[in-house]
Amino acid sequence: MPLVRIDVNQGRSAEQLQRLSRGIHDAILAEYAIPERDYFHVLTEHPQGQIFAQDAGLGFERTPDVVMIQIFTQGGRSQAAKQSLFAAIADRLAELDIAGEDVFIGYVENAAGDWSFGFGRAQYVTGELAVPRK
Repeated sequence: MPLVRIDVNQGRSAEQLQRLSRGIHDAILAEYAIPERDYFHVLTEHPQGQIFAQDAGLGFERTPDVVMIQIFTQGGRSQAAKQSLFAAIADRLAELDIAGEDVFIGYVENAAGDWSFGFGRAQYVTGELAVPRK
């Protein structure tokens, strides 16, 4: 059950934003085989000048179309699985004319007890939800 935060500069249409979110979700579905309804995205638009994303020394420049993605999910997946997910997300966004250099992903792992889906309970701990298999 990943929680995905997506930050972009203003200027995309509502349809473009929906397709961007859906492309990321479809990549996660394909790579991690999670249930379709495990769709938890927060998409935030920012005025120009509020996102700073330099190249980190890799020798390329990002454009104002940069997409900053944070994926919060339970730990335990291999580095190969993560790299495959990163590539799948970049591929899906390339279909939306988002350049590879404009796809920035941060991946944060946690444990089953770090989630509450409502009512102030940790449903993976209480047994109300089964802990997803890796």
